[in-house]
Amino acid sequence: MRNKFWLLTLLVTLVLVLAACASQQAPATEAPAAQEPAATEAPAAAEAPAATEAPAAEEPAAGGEAMAEAPFAVMPGGFMEQALNGDFAGTTVTVDGAFEGNDPDGVKFDRSMAAFEEATGIDVNYVGNKEFEATISVRIEAGDAPDIVDFPQPGKAAAFVRDGKVVDVTSWMSEDWLNQQYNQSWRDMATIDGVEAAVFHRFSAKSLVWYPKAAWDAAGYEIPQTWDELLALTQTIADDGDTAWCIGIESGAATGWVATDWTEDMMLRTTSLENYDAWVAGTLPFDSPEVKNAIETWSKLWFNDDYVFGGRASIVSTSFGDAPAPMFEDPPKCWLHRQANFITSFFPEGLEAGVDYDFFYFPPVDEQYGKPFLVAGDMMVMFNDRPEVKALMEYFTVPESASGWLEGGGALAAHQTATPDMYGVDLEKGIAGLVTDATSFRFDGSDLMPGEVGAGSFWEQITSYVAGSIDLDTAMQEIDASWPQ
Repeated sequence: MRNKFWLLTLLVTLVLVLAACASQQAPATEAPAAQEPAATEAPAAAEAPAATEAPAAEEPAAGGEAMAEAPFAVMPGGFMEQALNGDFAGTTVTVDGAFEGNDPDGVKFDRSMAAFEEATGIDVNYVGNKEFEATISVRIEAGDAPDIVDFPQPGKAAAFVRDGKVVDVTSWMSEDWLNQQYNQSWRDMATIDGVEAAVFHRFSAKSLVWYPKAAWDAAGYEIPQTWDELLALTQTIADDGDTAWCIGIESGAATGWVATDWTEDMMLRTTSLENYDAWVAGTLPFDSPEVKNAIETWSKLWFNDDYVFGGRASIVSTSFGDAPAPMFEDPPKCWLHRQANFITSFFPEGLEAGVDYDFFYFPPVDEQYGKPFLVAGDMMVMFNDRPEVKALMEYFTVPESASGWLEGGGALAAHQTATPDMYGVDLEKGIAGLVTDATSFRFDGSDLMPGEVGAGSFWEQITSYVAGSIDLDTAMQEIDASWPQ
């Protein structure tokens, strides 16, 4: 009897223990839902709540792991969310481009990829080289295309788009996400023949005027906000006995590109974006009133010997890199120089930004065309349709993907979600501030035109026009005649 009682007691005890264990384990089935908000939360500066909310249907990663926390915004429902779950860990994505891995841009690219690689376990292999322009066509035509190509000139990508070799980013990226990350102009520039062929990454700003700040402040000159104010300032400097502008367009075999940049900036300021695009595409002739008006507008400055250091005759023979140097003589021999942000590398050594030199936005001419910005930049184009490649393309849509340049200098982020605190160089932080005020963007037009025009007849004929060896009508007609049929 004692043995039966003992056995009954043991059975009752086991039943109670098992019931208690079941009660403690029940809440575990709710854990994934409770973990999702913390796991996907991104920095507030990147508008994270909307950008990183995970779909309710998403399951945790294999093995029950929660999504990794990313230090950047993530497109809802995209492949990055899967990558953060570790789904693509151990895979490799190749990127090709125009710089090499051990040069300054290569180092900055690697730094920019670190956050992505750490968060996803995907290895990003950059295989760029100095002969990129020649080798990329060979690779793609041979069926050996890299996963992603970093094109510094959209025109180079156009032929591959037309051959159907490029993946349209809207085939998986949402309109809401792309509109959140980019001003519409960047999306327009990435669209070729109706295919949104790329996402823009980093860029340089061209619509800038540089001046010798210390001498400028001492002279009491003010920053012009309109074209009329710029013309008035130019005349004031002439009245003071100086020449306002430092201009030079000599650049070896590329002589003339500076004049094409001025023309592009003026096209954006004197006619519509539609006309600019038509001009770049070859459907608005160079000999049209719109293009000639743009060139005649800057010619009024260039061809007045009272306005240009050395006079008109010196412009063609003065190197573009040497042109700004007279600004820093004591006293300055010229006061204004329009050029992209790279020009500071040609300034004399020992000058300090914000002290010895500064910049302002190249003023608008006609207010109906807003405040456009002329840019040159890199677009990321996808050739191989794999999930880990799509995840990296999504990463390229956030400013953190250009962090190496933002922190170390050398470029700006094309993303409108970039914030001033992302910039480690005060000069570029200031330029980024001007860019946020821009109403539209357009890529360097000559870089988009066929090579025989943009880097051929346009350079050649505009140089002859500046030199005075041909008139404007002749120059424009010659360029039109060179356009491939």
